[in-house]
Amino acid sequence: MTAPQAQDKRAPLEGLRVLDCGTIIAAPYCAALLADWGADVIKIEHPTGDGLRRSGPSKNGAGLNYKFYGRNKRNIVLNLSKPEAQAVFKDLVRKSDVVIENFRPGVMERWGLGWEDLHAINPRLVMLRVTGFGQFGPYSSRPGFGTLAESMSGYAHINGFPDGPPTLPPFGLADGIAAFTSAYAVMLALYQRDARGGEGQMIDVALIEPIYHLLGGQTTIFDQMGTIQSRSGNRSVNNAPRNTYKTLDGRWLAMSTASQSIAERVMGMIGHPEIAKEPWFSSGAGRAKHADQLDQLVGDWIGARDQETVMAAFEEAGAAVAPIYDIKQVIEDPQYQALGSVVTVDDEDLGTVRMQNLPFRMSAGAGKVKHGGRRLGRDTDDVLRDVLGMSDADLAALHKSGVTQAAP
Repeated sequence: MTAPQAQDKRAPLEGLRVLDCGTIIAAPYCAALLADWGADVIKIEHPTGDGLRRSGPSKNGAGLNYKFYGRNKRNIVLNLSKPEAQAVFKDLVRKSDVVIENFRPGVMERWGLGWEDLHAINPRLVMLRVTGFGQFGPYSSRPGFGTLAESMSGYAHINGFPDGPPTLPPFGLADGIAAFTSAYAVMLALYQRDARGGEGQMIDVALIEPIYHLLGGQTTIFDQMGTIQSRSGNRSVNNAPRNTYKTLDGRWLAMSTASQSIAERVMGMIGHPEIAKEPWFSSGAGRAKHADQLDQLVGDWIGARDQETVMAAFEEAGAAVAPIYDIKQVIEDPQYQALGSVVTVDDEDLGTVRMQNLPFRMSAGAGKVKHGGRRLGRDTDDVLRDVLGMSDADLAALHKSGVTQAAP
């Protein structure tokens, strides 16, 4: 089977207009996921720009993280703290399907742009509100970032080694999970509106909840058994052997034996079929209790061979193993290349730029990464002309007042 081709396919979200007022990271990431599949996403930024533009490395004055999170969007400047900008925003809302924002609760209301205000203007509007802790509750007014969600969700507590500290991820994990969750929620709301004859609605996403949800059965296990999962490093509390192992040539591999049959094949492959006959070996939990013994056997076998030999042996045995890649190796891997997981797009600042392609394929729906994040205010004049019919005189007045600005 080959990847489905995009020719003659329609983008599923073509005709959908989204106003993206979000900043670092979950809200604009959600908007990018919608833009990838054809939505007309209008990124609305303060004159100082989204903080993502200044987060991480830059080249030629362009923030490289922003190129990813801002991709496929038209970009305008609108200072929503000014009454004139609020009036323009309301006009845009009348002609839009979705508003995405992640200000602290109460900020949009203070500007006259809260849910009740916007719903009255456009009853079909879907409004996504992403905050650290949700729109209500004792923590709702606190500043919220992914790091806090990774801490308070229970994730950091179980991440790391038993003799080490709780460990945070080195990238925006909670934000990313919230972005995909938010995109799913927006599509549910649009489906209810368009296929079930409903109106628009407000969606409240708290960063602390999607990552907590992803922890699976821990809540149920604690409820029924009083067990609190602890840190186990690269091992699993549910099966073994499962760890990272170093090869003779200094490469690292990761292995999983979540399947009983795979665990048995691994023992046979490394020359210890007798281990698979032990009574404790017949369940993942039993094997996990003997992880030290199993890791010693597997680690010794892998450590005596180079990566190519180990990979070939595991593949022949039908066992589950994978090399641990850095980003360069990901990009160069033939499976990622076959899937088209990396895409090269034209960019106004960098000429061309590579980034992740769409995270899945559809046989009858076309998505596309057309360009990276654009310059601040790049599309201000075009959007306000096209969507609201503003004249050059209107635009000049807004620019002069500091309500908007166009890219130089």
